[in-house]
Amino acid sequence: MFAFGNDTWDRMRAEEAPRRTDLTLADLTHGIVAGTKVATPTGWRCIEAIAPGDMVLTFDGGMQAVVSVQREVIWTDNVAANPATWPLHVPAGALGNREDMTILPYQAVLVESDAAENAFGDPFAMIPAAALEGFRRITRMAPAERIEIVTLQFAQDEVVFANIGALFFCPKSVDLLQAPAVNAAYQVLNIEQADAIVCLLEMEDGRTHAPVASAAA
Repeated sequence: MFAFGNDTWDRMRAEEAPRRTDLTLADLTHGIVAGTKVATPTGWRCIEAIAPGDMVLTFDGGMQAVVSVQREVIWTDNVAANPATWPLHVPAGALGNREDMTILPYQAVLVESDAAENAFGDPFAMIPAAALEGFRRITRMAPAERIEIVTLQFAQDEVVFANIGALFFCPKSVDLLQAPAVNAAYQVLNIEQADAIVCLLEMEDGRTHAPVASAAA
């Protein structure tokens, strides 16, 4: 089910966007870490195995064709001095993901909150992953020396399913150095707004796991 042949690798080499060699983690505005799995008609596949023309399941549009794929390799020399650029470790289950995964701090993630719907009129909010630090044991992690980043481009902005249940934003623009311009359906909140959303999520978690008072009390 999950196998793919040499023709897929040939297409990936021939059609992927050229790599830059001078990027650092501090430069990135979005991008998905290699090893993250996305949903395809033939099952879950690592994002680095996706090639232009492949179909990927999206949140609003169903199966959509990938228009282009951009791949970059980041060498993380001397990043220890700037933890703000470090990726986040997301343990299994924290965002609906069935496996541990790694997210870049500026990758936009779609989260759902009943409290957010009451406060903002929409149960879904697009937030930068950095706002999730500390939520459900999500923590910063020192980066590996080499990190491969993959960005999928569709004909329009899309949200893809990652590692079963997480939802990652894939902007139509694939320039890793510029913040993506998004349509009205996918507005990425600023960090202050995102922090407020995460606070609401934490309150919901607290209510969910709060002890039930004894009937005799």
